[in-house]
Amino acid sequence: MRKIFLGVVVYALAELALLIVIGQNIGVFSTLMLIVATSVIGIYVMKNKGMNSIQNVKNTMARGEAPGAALVDTLLTFGGGLFLALPGFLTDLVGLLLLMPFSRKMFQPIVYYWMRKKMKKGQFIIVQR
Repeated sequence: MRKIFLGVVVYALAELALLIVIGQNIGVFSTLMLIVATSVIGIYVMKNKGMNSIQNVKNTMARGEAPGAALVDTLLTFGGGLFLALPGFLTDLVGLLLLMPFSRKMFQPIVYYWMRKKMKKGQFIIVQR
């Protein structure tokens, strides 16, 4: 629990320091507009790309194929939009990395590992109707 708390505190301080530095360099108003713009883009990405990804998962399942790759892609796309929607420049960087196809491939093995670990513990169950 201490590690999580420490991680949140370090993240918040890093994000605040970055906001101050960027605000001093480009101005407070420009910094605020940049944060609002990335939040709007993040919401747009979650809505449009997320729905397209969900449709891709449904199409994959309709063909009788396992939706593993499409499901992971959907999860990473939605996560990228969510990180963009959150205020802050560090979260924007992570969100952009999750949305770019070439860097998203770096995160796919991590998600597969996490899903396998949850399935082995019985915390993640896939139900087929």
